[in-house]
Amino acid sequence: MRDDQHQFLTLLGQLPARLTAEQSAWVLNCQVHDVPVLVAAKLLKPLGNPAANSIKFFCTADVLELSKDRNWLVRVSTTIYQHWHKKNTSNKGRSPLVATNGLSSELNLSVPMTG
Repeated sequence: MRDDQHQFLTLLGQLPARLTAEQSAWVLNCQVHDVPVLVAAKLLKPLGNPAANSIKFFCTADVLELSKDRNWLVRVSTTIYQHWHKKNTSNKGRSPLVATNGLSSELNLSVPMTG
């Protein structure tokens, strides 16, 4: 949010009607990269029908109302924990020495170099 927007809204004493993913994450005290996880789990619904690669906005009133619901917050926390646990577990199965093209970046030191 720009400084002039912030000052204007401060004078009005209210939040903007729409929140970005980043602002929604601030309200929910989570990371920006967690918001798409919540959207995919249908725990947070963007306004309208945005394209997959477009900026998504969320209704401030809805986010604030949901943030008061303890059961919803438990589901949010559980969803985020499970997502990152699954992601981290699947990453542990890959060797850090394997490049993205599937070829090993490790040197084979057992074969003598000829030259």
